[in-house]
Amino acid sequence: MEEQRIIRSEYSEIMQQSYIDYAMSVIVARALPDIRDGLKPVQRRTLYDMYELGIRYDRPYRKSARIVGDTMGKYHPHGDSSIYDCLVVMAQNFKKELPLVDGHGNFGTIEGDSAAAMRYTEARLARVTQEAFLADLDKDIVDFVPNFDATEKEPAVLPVKIPNFLVNGSEGIAVGMATSTPPHNLAEVIDAQIALMQDETLSTRQLMRYVKGPDFPTGGIVINKDELAAIYETGEGKIRIRGKVETEKAKNGHINLIISEIPYTMIGAGIGKFCADVAALAEKKVTNDIIDISNQSSKEGIRIVIELKKDTDVENFTNLLYKKTKLEDTFGVNMLAIYNGRPETMGLKSILQANIDFQFETARRKYTTLLQKETDKKEVQEGLIKACNVIDLVIEILRGSKTRAQAKDCLVNGVTDGINFKSRESVVMASQLHFTERQADAILEMRLYKLIGLELDALIKEHEETVANIYRYEDILEDRTSMSMVIQEELRSIRNEYKQKRKTEVGQFDEAVYEEKPEEEIDVAFIMDRFGYAKTIDATTYDKNFDTIKNDFKYSFKIKNTSRVCVFTHLGNLHTIKVQDLPAGKMRDKGVPIDNVSNYDTTKEQIIAVLPQSSLNIYRLLFVTKSAMMKIVSGGEFDVTRKLVAATKLSDGDELLSVSVVTDEESCVLYTENGYALRFLLEELPDQKKTAVGVHGMNLAKNDSVSDMWLLKPEESREVAIGEKSFDIGTIKIAGRNTKGSKLKLK
Repeated sequence: MEEQRIIRSEYSEIMQQSYIDYAMSVIVARALPDIRDGLKPVQRRTLYDMYELGIRYDRPYRKSARIVGDTMGKYHPHGDSSIYDCLVVMAQNFKKELPLVDGHGNFGTIEGDSAAAMRYTEARLARVTQEAFLADLDKDIVDFVPNFDATEKEPAVLPVKIPNFLVNGSEGIAVGMATSTPPHNLAEVIDAQIALMQDETLSTRQLMRYVKGPDFPTGGIVINKDELAAIYETGEGKIRIRGKVETEKAKNGHINLIISEIPYTMIGAGIGKFCADVAALAEKKVTNDIIDISNQSSKEGIRIVIELKKDTDVENFTNLLYKKTKLEDTFGVNMLAIYNGRPETMGLKSILQANIDFQFETARRKYTTLLQKETDKKEVQEGLIKACNVIDLVIEILRGSKTRAQAKDCLVNGVTDGINFKSRESVVMASQLHFTERQADAILEMRLYKLIGLELDALIKEHEETVANIYRYEDILEDRTSMSMVIQEELRSIRNEYKQKRKTEVGQFDEAVYEEKPEEEIDVAFIMDRFGYAKTIDATTYDKNFDTIKNDFKYSFKIKNTSRVCVFTHLGNLHTIKVQDLPAGKMRDKGVPIDNVSNYDTTKEQIIAVLPQSSLNIYRLLFVTKSAMMKIVSGGEFDVTRKLVAATKLSDGDELLSVSVVTDEESCVLYTENGYALRFLLEELPDQKKTAVGVHGMNLAKNDSVSDMWLLKPEESREVAIGEKSFDIGTIKIAGRNTKGSKLKLK
């Protein structure tokens, strides 16, 4: 019985190694493209499977489900959705500079509509894929490796003839790293590669005479041209892109702003979000220039129309869109790829150089294979020509031999034993034959029609072509310059066949500056009912209905339309609300819940005061808590722009009871839950900052708390309701602050 040993290991070490193995598997085998062919494994396997299935560009389309199933079963056992998503993206001309798949059916739209299910769509290889990505696979041009279950062979890399990593770009998230490469113009990238092949000393800046910058399928404008050199040098950076904006006159004299090209990052749901963001600018009154917005995009291209007022400053409005929406956006560049089996961030020159090295390697393997085939062909051709010159002897050997092996032995080694010849002379001639094994096989399989004179002439001509090919292939393999010329010629052929005009404009533009139009400052009235619904109304309407408003609404006051409303809550918070964010309505309009336009939480907070911010600068505010902590704070401290700030500091368990504006009042009255009242002069309270806790206003008994607070002018008499009874608080004698007060005798 075999002896078994227990291997003890630290758990953390096993976890660490397992995580590293997993991370490298994701990085190399799934998420990152290979620098040589610019493809991720799922893309490479899908294209190769289509090639193996014979779904060529000049043959009928096949169901996508068939392609996905075959790829999953043979090469990529990671789920059908990832394979189909890959197939869809490779067919979308708005995502790929050079689509690799010719899709038939609904393969999604630039506006974010998803592709139809794989059982409905069909696909085949694009012509460029077949000619520039999959050609010469039968010439031992790349290594083949076993698939996941070792039942098939798949290429470790496709023999791509162009720098596809740059042309089509790539995006992928691995473990701890991500790749993000923008697409580029095919003709520019090929010209740069040819230039580098001709002069390896070219710098990145010199190569950028050919590669102007990214060329996004959606067009747009790259606005930071001066930063591109550093991005292409390091392989990292941020590209700023804008949509293309044009103007046209509408029939009614208005101005139509036309967005005909969008940033690459806006593909999909970004278009709908952009339209919503533009509409929000009008709803939030950031601009009053917008009349209407409509998305009129179609198969012909993008067309988003924003209808503007006649007197709109178009340039200023366009800058507003750049600043406040995704019409100007950033594309993060990180040109990370698998290079020599390791992830590496590469610049423009190193990417092109890696592709050049790959082209020389595949060319060497290709022409080595072709040379071997031509050499073998030459050997056979020479044997057939030689056989035709002694055809009578060959026929005599064949007729006189009893077996094929006997005839072949005679042709190769001159062995005549057992063969019937017509004459002694034939025996002597046969014994001098020295054909090679391959030549002998070709002679034995040769058909009689090859003896026709014209066929013999064709054979001789073919032999001459073979000799010329051998000479050419040897020259290519022995002379790097010759091989370079061949590669360059192939590149030029691909460029001329598939080149497209540049779609993306590249330039250096200043940052968009939007000048907000100063809004005309007018008086409006803020009103809020007891349910928390608020709105603004015209100041004149407020004056005419003053008595009704005071009776029907809990809070109401005049305020400037450019100011803010301050909402104080029992938790000591101050919520500020822009008056512009409140709906302007009529008396009958319901308004909007106050929590919809602020950070106020109706489930946790209670409003204790609502005041106009514009008036606070000239007033002082009195803060009173339930534990009788009091202070006076300058109203200017609440002239803030943040939506939520702390209005005061509270002790644990304490709550803010009231916030009141102090004008010409002389004294205040505190009344407690247990029925005690204290009146003292306001001058006894210190002026403090909003961050202070305050001072004791009343010496409370245990388990007692302040329930009400009133302000009184000198010699003022006022009846207040306390429960179901009333009391004239003006009769309470003035005492000292922080005393117990006296028990009220209510009538």
